[in-house]
Amino acid sequence: MKIAQVAPLCESVPPQYYGGTERIVSYLTEELVDRGHDVTLFASGDSKTKARLEVIVDRGLRLDKCWNDPLAHHMRLIDRVVQMAHKFDVIHFHTDYLHFPVAQLLSTPHVTTLHGRLDLPDLKPLYRHFNTIPVVSISDNQREPVPYANWVETIFNGVPEALYTLHPEPGKYLVFIGRISPEKRVDRAIEIAIRSGMPIRIAAKVDKVDTDYFNTHIRAMFDHPLVDFIGEISDNEKNELLGNAYALLFPIDWPEPFGLTMIEAMATGTPVIAYRRGSVPEIMVEGQTGFIVENQDEAVAAVEKIAMIDRRRCQRIFNERYSARRMAENYVATYQKVIDTTDRTPIAV
Repeated sequence: MKIAQVAPLCESVPPQYYGGTERIVSYLTEELVDRGHDVTLFASGDSKTKARLEVIVDRGLRLDKCWNDPLAHHMRLIDRVVQMAHKFDVIHFHTDYLHFPVAQLLSTPHVTTLHGRLDLPDLKPLYRHFNTIPVVSISDNQREPVPYANWVETIFNGVPEALYTLHPEPGKYLVFIGRISPEKRVDRAIEIAIRSGMPIRIAAKVDKVDTDYFNTHIRAMFDHPLVDFIGEISDNEKNELLGNAYALLFPIDWPEPFGLTMIEAMATGTPVIAYRRGSVPEIMVEGQTGFIVENQDEAVAAVEKIAMIDRRRCQRIFNERYSARRMAENYVATYQKVIDTTDRTPIAV
C-alpha cells in the first residue's frame, strides 16, 4: 500500500522532547515501513524515519526561533500533499482540521486522526459542516462532544514494545510527565506527593501560553524539598525515569483524549494513579495497571495501595492493548475500509 503520513510541523517526527502527536506519527510510520508498505512522511527536515521524507521546513517550528507563524508553513504543507495526492493509495492526516476544505475535494482516499480535545464550542459547527471527512478517534470518550462527525474507527495509540523495558521492582519516588498547564494539574501531583511523604520528579515543558500560569501558580511549589523539576526529557531518559518510579501521577482536570504517558508507564511496569477524566477509564484497567481516583484523598490512599499492583501484569496489559504493532494493524484495516468506500469522483467546485 502507498501511504502518506502528514504530520504537524511544530515538532520533528519523532519529537526531540515533548510531543505526543508527532511521537505517535513516528511509531506508526516506522511500523508500517517494517510491514512492507511504501510510506511517505510529510514533516520537518530534522525528522528521523525509514520512510521517504518529504521536507516542508528544515526544523520543527517550536525549536526554531526564526518562525513566528506556524499556520503559514502548514498551508504550504497541505498544498504539497494535495499536489502529490495522486501518488498514494491513502493519505493519513494528523493536522487537526486544517486540511478539511481541500481534503473533501480529493479523489484520493484519506482519513484523519484527531489527537486533541473536541469539547470546545467552536468545533461543534465545524464538525457538523465537514461531516463527510472520515475521522478516527483515539478513545471513545473523545468522540462524545461531536457524535455527528464521520467517525470510522477508534484506534488506541501504541508504543513500540522494544522502546521501554520492564522494571520489576518499584522505585522510591513518584513521577509526573507532561506540560505545566492548568489542565494537567502538576499542582495536584505535588500535593499528592507531599501528603504521601514521597519525593516527586517532574519532567515537563512550559509552553509560552502557560508561562504566566507557571510563574504565578507553580514555580514556588518547586522549592519544596520533595520536588525535583527536571524539565523536558528524551525517550531514553523517559524509560529510566518512568521505570524506576513507584507510580506515575496523572491528576488531570480536562477531557484527556488519550494520555500517552499512562501507557508509557505501563510499558515499564510502573502503575498509574489517574483522575477519572476523559479517556482514563478506557485506558486504565482498575486494580491492574493502577488506580482511578475522584479526588486528592483517594489519590493519597491509592499511593498507599500501589504496592499491590503486579508490575509484570501491568506490562503484559500494555503489550496486549497498546503496542505499535497492534496500532498499525488497526490503521491498515481502516485504510482499506476508506479505500473500499471512497467515491473517486472529484467534487466539482
